Amino acid sequence: MSEPDKPSDTLPVPRRTARPQDHARDDDQSVAKANEAIAIRPKRGKLTLLSRRIFNVLLFHAQQQGVDKPRYSILLSELIDDARFNSNNTELLKSHLRDMQATTIEWHTSIGKGQKWSSRALLGPVDITDLGRGQACTISWQYDDDIREKLVKPAHYTRVLLEISSQMRSYAAAVLYELGARYLTSPGRLTMREDVIWWASVLTGRSDITTVDYRILHRDTIKKALVELDTLCDDFRLEVVEHKRGRKVEELQFRVLPKPQASLEGLGQASAKNVFDLQLVERIVVLGFKRPDAQDLYAVTDEGVLRAAVEHVEQRMKSSSLPALMSPAAYLRDALKKQYASDSTDGAGEGAAAAPPVATPSVNEKLQRLRDEWHHKRWTEAKSLYSEMPNHEQKAFAERFESERLGELASPIAKAWRKDGVNSRIASSTFFRWLAGDMWPGEVTDTQLLEFAMTRGA
Repeated sequence: MSEPDKPSDTLPVPRRTARPQDHARDDDQSVAKANEAIAIRPKRGKLTLLSRRIFNVLLFHAQQQGVDKPRYSILLSELIDDARFNSNNTELLKSHLRDMQATTIEWHTSIGKGQKWSSRALLGPVDITDLGRGQACTISWQYDDDIREKLVKPAHYTRVLLEISSQMRSYAAAVLYELGARYLTSPGRLTMREDVIWWASVLTGRSDITTVDYRILHRDTIKKALVELDTLCDDFRLEVVEHKRGRKVEELQFRVLPKPQASLEGLGQASAKNVFDLQLVERIVVLGFKRPDAQDLYAVTDEGVLRAAVEHVEQRMKSSSLPALMSPAAYLRDALKKQYASDSTDGAGEGAAAAPPVATPSVNEKLQRLRDEWHHKRWTEAKSLYSEMPNHEQKAFAERFESERLGELASPIAKAWRKDGVNSRIASSTFFRWLAGDMWPGEVTDTQLLEFAMTRGA
């Protein structure tokens, strides 16, 4: 192409023709993602959050078009919309596509009594075609013939909802969401066990990691991703499982914990760690934390360690022989970082408070689980009552929710509400929890809990 005719870096993005299923696509789109393509460790280059979104969208459309096609094609605007690219700068898009072409997936296939190991590029040849002004731009791509069927029609896969995946704000959270979805139905609900360097590469999408300071990885990547996942995913949350040699963390796993609203039947068998202790959260708030920050801290910290640290700070505040604390909240963070024991006399000694073993749930913990079930029952009742309301009442509640709560929500949830309102998969659960609190204000009483327990055969 001659220089005067060379297209600009920014290609026109035409509107795609509306499809009958478009009105429901945000909640219904899911990709059957091969399990081998979830925990990807790049061999060179770097994968980004956008790279992961693009891969999922391309795979979704390939699965819609069928495994028998050697090459797939869609409008460029369709990829931009579905991947939440929010830009029509094709040079930036091309850089992410190159990253995927430079990334390999490893496959292990059984052959009789043996095993076959294969390594293939994540994405094969890609073309972006611009036919000129007024013409639709298209993108076409293909996968290596040896793995096309494994990707487009996988035998072992995990359903990944594109809407939830697209709401993730960090690469690590997107990876953990897909891993959680994969292991949610496994018997032990534990992910693979790998060394810290392997996890650092998988959770950051980087291939150049050779050494890892686990404290930094946990603080800057894992901890934040777990909070983000807990905020955006209603079905489960994850907790990190550390395997140590002495004091050094050498290997990691993640445990998938179904949330109460996702599986009431499993509450009776849930571990003591899957109990949200509202009283402990309140004690953290009293120390100077905002409630959302207190909940995030609870979600990412071992409950035994957190309780010991809170008790230590409370005892320190009561001391008349020491200077008053200027910031109990900052002191709590330092206590958690250095693991002060609640009975420590000097507050020194990193690692002083070890995580206690998991014990049989106490009476208080069983009561908390009962409260969780009670709140979920109210949530479902509120949802049912809302569906029976006339339109003007539904609209009034939606407007009140927007005025009272929208400014406090995480950005992805608020954005989902503004786009789809109560029909949003992500924002609707927040709305119905708020509605339940409006319909049945105040804390549940012991009498109400007793009646509820009797009616459910507890």
